[in-house]
Amino acid sequence: MENNQELTELLALDLGINITNRRPYAKEVFKWQDIDLLPHSSADTLLCEIFEWNGRNWRTTGNNLIGFLFSDTNLETVKNQLINAPKHPALIPDFEFTKDSMIEYGLSLPSLFNIGVNGNIKSAKSFSVRVNGVTKSRITNIDSPGIEILRSYSEFTQNKSKTYRKNIKFNYLSTSLFYAESVEIYLEKESGVGLDVSFQTQDVEVDAKIDTDTKKHFVLKYSGNQAPFAAKFTKGKDFNLS
Repeated sequence: MENNQELTELLALDLGINITNRRPYAKEVFKWQDIDLLPHSSADTLLCEIFEWNGRNWRTTGNNLIGFLFSDTNLETVKNQLINAPKHPALIPDFEFTKDSMIEYGLSLPSLFNIGVNGNIKSAKSFSVRVNGVTKSRITNIDSPGIEILRSYSEFTQNKSKTYRKNIKFNYLSTSLFYAESVEIYLEKESGVGLDVSFQTQDVEVDAKIDTDTKKHFVLKYSGNQAPFAAKFTKGKDFNLS
């Protein structure tokens, strides 16, 4: 598998940018792979969840495509297959959310990794979240449950065209989900500034590299059922799993 340096060089080449002595920024990685931050973080976020795009932000509709396609035992079977969809290396380099990008994305960004920010990020001298070991799960047209979903979706668009147009055709489906093996939090601030970070410790191994009043460096390593932080979205009318 490619290492971080090779993947970074490939990213830089494809985007026509120069990356020297730093990690790629999140925006660069997202542009390269055509992925977006999820609007919320939850371990029960599944592939094929339906999202709306309002021209600025993503918002979940609270529905999943499989709820329209299957019922009873079939629905439970496909749901369990999505829950247990395997995660594979995403083949993207470890990257970094900078202080500026966190301000742009808002406080929703740290919360995607179950990190709480107490205080105003703008008051930090420096603040970054580094994302390591990204994996992804996806549905394809050659594996279950993708095969069954695609077959039923084709029938659904024909037989339930009104429901399809209202709920799915012009919305977006999460066809890939991205997870972090670990993240690193770097925070530097002036003494006495009211800014701190907190995090959930369930299924999280915390390594405090530095923890002083003015400098903090924590490594959070996730285990168990992880919550995805990003997705690749496909418009309903373009959904074909090819």
